[in-house]
Amino acid sequence: MRVDLFDFALPPERIALRPVSPRDSARMLVADGSGLSDRIVRDLPAMLRAGDMLVFNDTRVIPAQLEGRRGDAKIGATLHKREGLRQWRAFIRNAKRLKDGDSVDFGQGVSAIARDRAVDGSFILDFAGEEPVEVLLERAGTMPLPPYIAGKRPTDARDHEDYQTMFAREKGAVAAPTAALHFTPALMAGLAAAGVETATLTLHVGAGTFLPVKADDTDDHAMHAEWGRIDADTAARLNAVRARGGRLIAVGTTSLRLIESAAGEDHVVRPFEGDTAIFITPGYKFRAIDGLMTNFHLPKSTLFMLVSALMGRERMQAVYAHAIADDYRFYSYGDASLLLP
Repeated sequence: MRVDLFDFALPPERIALRPVSPRDSARMLVADGSGLSDRIVRDLPAMLRAGDMLVFNDTRVIPAQLEGRRGDAKIGATLHKREGLRQWRAFIRNAKRLKDGDSVDFGQGVSAIARDRAVDGSFILDFAGEEPVEVLLERAGTMPLPPYIAGKRPTDARDHEDYQTMFAREKGAVAAPTAALHFTPALMAGLAAAGVETATLTLHVGAGTFLPVKADDTDDHAMHAEWGRIDADTAARLNAVRARGGRLIAVGTTSLRLIESAAGEDHVVRPFEGDTAIFITPGYKFRAIDGLMTNFHLPKSTLFMLVSALMGRERMQAVYAHAIADDYRFYSYGDASLLLP
């Protein structure tokens, strides 16, 4: 499909630079069979049915943004996928000043050798020393805020809390599963009281999620792979919900993509551990997911294509037009949508 079919005009002031507080007071646009309704996230228990299940991503964001030098050249690195015990694939700023075998000093006693430059300009960074890379990143790295936020203000101490979900446990993401940022213990208690079940899986979100689709046609876009895991107990719980007539509702596109990667054509979710580069566009036949809670996404992004596959492209253009006209806040720190086809 033509990528420009997924374009829309977003006023810059609609981009949220900070989350609302408390988290569950964010607005939520509900799109279902009855049309559109303007709610807040705290209303979610009333929007679901007893027996439904919400599926969360328990990945934890690491301080994966690094600033360093190779000689007199400034080098910026955003880690996006672990490739080994001490190796991470990274997008590089000022990559023209870096070649295979160069050493980059990131300060605080942290350095790495650049290797294996890829066609997209990324390198593998092989970190020196014996300390775990996670320890090195805590010392020298910063939270990797999306470029549409980082380009407007610096990362600060608030982001270390704001950019983690209450479910964050498994270290390895370089971007937050932002739909889950809206959840609080009080909201979880309300969902439990309403008979809504919950489960968690792990998908380590990569920085590739922020990359624009540069191709003119979706067939020519290559997705970056991300590592995920659904254990056997969780897969069994997901299947049991659907078997008894409940709905599986993914909280975030990351949860949705991993569940769909693990589901077969028989609609059964199987245990999964490994990489996925699933790219969901209109025409895709969903195998396991019945709904999605997600934030509002960038024009011409793979994530807007995904929600268009779930709800229909024209329907999502209308949903986003309503959100823009009604002053919803967009992107990672913005408001939510609940999509129930």
